[in-house]
Amino acid sequence: MSDDAPQPDRVEGAPHPRETARLIGQDAAQRAFLDAFTSGRLHHGWLITGPRGVGKATLAWQIARFLLATPAPGADDGLFGAPPPPESLAIPPDHPVATRLLAGSEPGFYHITRRVNPDTGRLRPMIVAEDVRELNRFLQLSATEGGARVVLIDSADEMNVQAANALLKMLEEPPARTTILMVSHQPARLLPTIRSRCRELRLGALSPEDMAEALTQAGAETDRPEALAALAAGSVGEALRLGNLGGLDIYAELIGILGSLPRLDRPRALRLAEAAAQRGAEERLDLLITLFDTALSRLARTGAMGQALLPEAAPDEAATFLRLAPHAAAARAWASCAQEIGARARHGRAVNLDPAALVLDTVFKLQDTAA
Repeated sequence: MSDDAPQPDRVEGAPHPRETARLIGQDAAQRAFLDAFTSGRLHHGWLITGPRGVGKATLAWQIARFLLATPAPGADDGLFGAPPPPESLAIPPDHPVATRLLAGSEPGFYHITRRVNPDTGRLRPMIVAEDVRELNRFLQLSATEGGARVVLIDSADEMNVQAANALLKMLEEPPARTTILMVSHQPARLLPTIRSRCRELRLGALSPEDMAEALTQAGAETDRPEALAALAAGSVGEALRLGNLGGLDIYAELIGILGSLPRLDRPRALRLAEAAAQRGAEERLDLLITLFDTALSRLARTGAMGQALLPEAAPDEAATFLRLAPHAAAARAWASCAQEIGARARHGRAVNLDPAALVLDTVFKLQDTAA
């Protein structure tokens, strides 16, 4: 694949999941799949779920390498009996299968993700039926070669209705020697009939220690790892997004504005709104909306628990939150505020409301709640 080709399944600033050397912090999911393989009870469809950025796609690529490089139990007993069962999903990087997958030339592998619309030259917003129907041609051609075949869909949530129905037919009549791996951030959005025909592997949020190790592997550097881990909620992908867009500094500004309440620091709020309205700042605006929600969630939890959340994600966060939410009743008020702000933000983005107006509307709602 060309380096400049669109890669919707890649987090900016990080290696593509197929290039990630090691999956960190998801030992239970790896063991569950390995146990299914060695016991001879390998399901034909697997749904790999969990929060964004915790390694779902990395696990999917790891499984693909493993299945294509490892004989099925009993398939290669030979003269000296069965080989010892594999103890991990790891495949050496110089293995021919690993090399071909990295080069995009493995004949037993088919990858489905959002693609460029040939009519517009732009990346489609969803996976369409044509992408799934092309899978039939792959299965017909690869069937003559024998061996295992792996299909990876990333992410299954992005299939439109026609694509989902086309995939469902394959799950109902699974092709021989074929394993379908589906990455899903929101499995509730999938057809219930698709979910019922797959076995689920759920990945959890990473611990701060695993997060630090995963960020180092991804080549990300930060002088505030604990704050980044607190805001990213155990998601390496979200941590990378925060780092790429200056999320820690933006969050510190939000905490500074909250710290000025109920007497709002208007010049500071105006600067935040103007920054969100700059040309090309769409990603930063989306991040800002996310960070508003994160701040209010942490504020409400502080009030409900009666103590500060540690580690702090910004200077003076703990003191600000304890002052604004000193008891459970205040926590409920802030939780209600978060719901209303979230709904307003979604509506404002849907109708293309001026970003500066959207940010100021949010800040004034915070002021009203604090008062």
